[in-house]
Amino acid sequence: MPHAPSRRDLLRVTAAFLGGILAFPRAAWGLAGRPVRGPHPEPRPGITAAKVIPAAELGGDADVMATFDKVRQIPEVVDGIRCHCGCADLAGFYSLLSCYEGAGMARYCWICQGEGNLVSRLHSEGKTLAEIRDAVDARYG
Repeated sequence: MPHAPSRRDLLRVTAAFLGGILAFPRAAWGLAGRPVRGPHPEPRPGITAAKVIPAAELGGDADVMATFDKVRQIPEVVDGIRCHCGCADLAGFYSLLSCYEGAGMARYCWICQGEGNLVSRLHSEGKTLAEIRDAVDARYG
């Protein structure tokens, strides 16, 4: 269960989200007013979890730290998943793994967290990357 963000956190995430929406090129929007879903990225060769935010910097929320720990264990899988919260179309974001690095969108975004948990669970069940992508698309796409 994600932690309850402070007002400041909520305002910061809302501003980032709205800024991301305004940054989408008009051609990227479908007729229904939603972003057109792009393809899942190919995992980058040799990708590691070296840039995933360490637990000590996550503010102590046990659920968030657990999700980051799960992602840290399978960066080569998470790097092959497109994030569906909208951040995938922002500069500097390559894959769902990007949400767990740098500014750490996944600290506050329930979609990033949900996708990370789903990917981890399905990977532990032995699902292939294609099967995981299909499940992520069915739930969040």
